[in-house]
Amino acid sequence: MGQFKFSKTNIAGVLIIEPKAFFDNRGFFMESYNKQNFADAGFTDVFVQDNHSVSGEGVLRGMHYQINPAPMGKLVRCIKGKIFDAGVDIRKGSKTFGQWFGDILDEENMKMIYFPPGIAHGFLSLAEDTHVYYKCTGLYSKEDERAMIWNDPAVGIKWPLDQVGGTPILSDKDKVHPGIKGAIQF
Repeated sequence: MGQFKFSKTNIAGVLIIEPKAFFDNRGFFMESYNKQNFADAGFTDVFVQDNHSVSGEGVLRGMHYQINPAPMGKLVRCIKGKIFDAGVDIRKGSKTFGQWFGDILDEENMKMIYFPPGIAHGFLSLAEDTHVYYKCTGLYSKEDERAMIWNDPAVGIKWPLDQVGGTPILSDKDKVHPGIKGAIQF
């Protein structure tokens, strides 16, 4: 579809999106979002907020989500550095509830992942000075912000911790979230 390749994953609504980049001796050019190309692929969500984070190697952020009435989908892209990006389906009644999907995003592969509302999202920075840029379908709402623990054995995300010395760097908040059984389901 246009300048993008859309691929489904094991979780309904979670998409890998690969933009087409044009390289020459000056560098490259690419579209990172095109409303018409996304609509042609059946993508109808509207983005209302953009976020940019910077992390050092070994920083793990997640697994974050927002509940109703302020749900938030995220189109995630690593514009500098490298991350392992992951999402867990916490949608009540979903056929893939509790399942996860993860992939490497970096400045070289230029891939993006779309996580719709109802997917807890997090990433592990695999390089120093990693920049993650993501478009959101909802505005941030402190009252509706929730998270689940990043290493819940009931989910079993296979984080590539061996690439960062074995132990992630977490915020105090991200150390104490409940597992999937205690997470508020979307």
